[in-house]
Amino acid sequence: MEAFSSFFESRSASSWTYDSLKNFRQISPVVQSHLKQVYLSLCFALIASAVGAYLHILWNIGGLLTTIASIGSLVWLLSTPPYEERKRVALLMVTALFEGATIGPLIDVALQIDPSILVGAFVGCAVAFGCFSVAAMLARRREYLYLGGFLSSSVSLLFWLHFASSVFGGSAALFKFDLYFGLLVFVGYIVVDTQQIIEKAHLGDLDYVTHALTLFTDFFAVFVRILIIMLRNSENDEKRKKKRRC
Repeated sequence: MEAFSSFFESRSASSWTYDSLKNFRQISPVVQSHLKQVYLSLCFALIASAVGAYLHILWNIGGLLTTIASIGSLVWLLSTPPYEERKRVALLMVTALFEGATIGPLIDVALQIDPSILVGAFVGCAVAFGCFSVAAMLARRREYLYLGGFLSSSVSLLFWLHFASSVFGGSAALFKFDLYFGLLVFVGYIVVDTQQIIEKAHLGDLDYVTHALTLFTDFFAVFVRILIIMLRNSENDEKRKKKRRC
């Protein structure tokens, strides 16, 4: 937690002037061009995932099969050589489509309860993603890469908590901890992964497909958790209203 607090303290202590927001001189033109490709690919991947969620709403395809298909297409993508660019881009879109279909049931529930919840979750996720991405770009090179070890340990903790809850049974408190702590972890990954992508690009790694996949995973994880939190809050509000009526 000290790592995250130091992040916010350093941001507040620095001078966020208009000139500083324009200061991307530490990012070379080649890396800037690479980032444009990464974020353009990310946008198309998000559109593909939205199409996948829509296909679930139409034909109810989301579930175990789409989960297996997304893992299979992901493995296929990662095992494809970088020079097969078109194939890798197509596999990225297919992976995103299956991921969208996998969370289709969750999105369907949100649409049935209140469509504004879905819109609010996406806007909130997009704003958080944009703010932390810009913060990572404006920060000094490699400034927040040290968070990677803490975040990896946190993901391991979440994995073992999932395993323990599946074996011994979960609780509402454990689920809430997993939800909010997981949100904090993946928001941190937005910063770390953005700086890692920039650093790798400076070192000559211009694989924009893999980098877009990394950011898509971060965006996806944050969006799902925000959506669940908003759905739970909406459910709690409905229960309070019913109690007041009674």
